Amino acid sequence: MTIFSAKSILKAAGVAAILMLSATASQAQSSIAQSGPFAGFDGSWSGNGTVQLADGTSEQIRCRATYNVVGGTALKQSLRCASDSYKFELSSDVRSQGNQISGTWGEASRNIYGNLQGKAGSGQIDVFVEAAGFAAELTLTTKGNKQLVSISSKGQIRDVSINMVRS
Repeated sequence: MTIFSAKSILKAAGVAAILMLSATASQAQSSIAQSGPFAGFDGSWSGNGTVQLADGTSEQIRCRATYNVVGGTALKQSLRCASDSYKFELSSDVRSQGNQISGTWGEASRNIYGNLQGKAGSGQIDVFVEAAGFAAELTLTTKGNKQLVSISSKGQIRDVSINMVRS
């Protein structure tokens, strides 16, 4: 018959409690990322699409995106796309109040930074982004592990359409 001391039982109980709490905290964070206006966006995505430039040319692009949902009401996003002759690197930091969202965005390779505002919910984000001399409409639609990114502007980049899957 094995006899455990009170001290070893307390240590084991403490370790078990810590493991259960960290698993519960991880599940809670995952649950938060799957609710609210940014539900379904959290994670890494990749895919292909097309970019149409102001001169009328069109090119195939490859893209990678990362979305980090924080507390269910904040989203940090990074989208990097490249073709044989063109690239862009978008990032944003967005907060929600209900389904209304606002925040900042930037395009690093062109050193353009500005503000955004719009709506989010039911797997879709619709925003208007602007900076000095630039404005565009951006729509992100997520259904399960598939996502469509659509950007429309009157600048050098006219239209972008990207189909991505969660990686």
